[in-house]
Amino acid sequence: MSTPEQTASAQSATVPNARTAAAKAGVKTVKNETTAGIAFGIGAYGLWGLLPLYFVVLQPAGAVEIVANRVVWSLIFCTLLITITRSWPLLGAALKDRAVLGPLAAAAGLIAINWLTYTFGVTTGQAVEASLGYFINPLVSVLLGVFVLKETLRPLQWAAVVIGFIAVGVLTLSYGKLPWIALVLAFSFGLYGFVKKRVGPKVNAITSLTVETVVLAPVAGATMVFLAVTGAATLGNSGPGHFWLLAASGIITAVPLLFFGASARRLPMTTIGLLQYFAPILQFIVALTVFHETMTTDRWVGFGVVWLALVLLTLDMLRAARKNSVIKKRARIGVA
Repeated sequence: MSTPEQTASAQSATVPNARTAAAKAGVKTVKNETTAGIAFGIGAYGLWGLLPLYFVVLQPAGAVEIVANRVVWSLIFCTLLITITRSWPLLGAALKDRAVLGPLAAAAGLIAINWLTYTFGVTTGQAVEASLGYFINPLVSVLLGVFVLKETLRPLQWAAVVIGFIAVGVLTLSYGKLPWIALVLAFSFGLYGFVKKRVGPKVNAITSLTVETVVLAPVAGATMVFLAVTGAATLGNSGPGHFWLLAASGIITAVPLLFFGASARRLPMTTIGLLQYFAPILQFIVALTVFHETMTTDRWVGFGVVWLALVLLTLDMLRAARKNSVIKKRARIGVA
């Protein structure tokens, strides 16, 4: 039989072991969540980056028909997801809440402009300029922070913004016109992200996308009817394969958004900010290697200036994240 002293000694040895095991399990869980978050993020931005290939397969459908189908089929797919996840009460609450419905209606208008512009750019041989829009987007987000949220920019952020303006000037001279496709994409998606962030955690990704498609569906449905009546629709006139490819736009629209939501829940914003470059890089590569769009020397210079601005912005973001991490660590030590 063990003495009371031996029992106490065994118990005191067991407690640290249990704490160590719990700590290891916690670290493993965090690592698994981070790995999953990165995988979901790469999946989301990878699918968005390869989207131009899908639009080319949809020819001879034009940008308006593609976007109209994208909205209607997305609504059908979202309705199915809402039913499977039993989220009808959440959707009903979102539609009744003006503080949610108003911003999401505005977001719907912005994403419709974004989709139309992007699809038009890709289907008219301007995929390189379309990719430029998403390269510029982080700079637009910084500008929104200054002019809308009244934030104060750090020196590297100011440098990135100034260089970004120089890049737009260089590319304007290169194209012989303002790169309006890139600018519309950058500002529409930047404003879309801003509006969605204002809604915050009030709605999940499925509910949010469903509300947006509900808002757009009447216009999209009317557009599809008009195209069919005038004989301009390709949905039912180009064979069953084309029909199902257009119908698949609902899945192709919703899946990356769901992946993005899963990634955002698991990763810090710094990591999400770095992953977002996957999409325009892939779009740019596809435009050059698959669509064989031309890049003149002055356009390479313009893109190079944009990439320099993004390097500065990324360095500033990483430095700010490291500084915040140190502050939080010191705060925890102080509390401890």
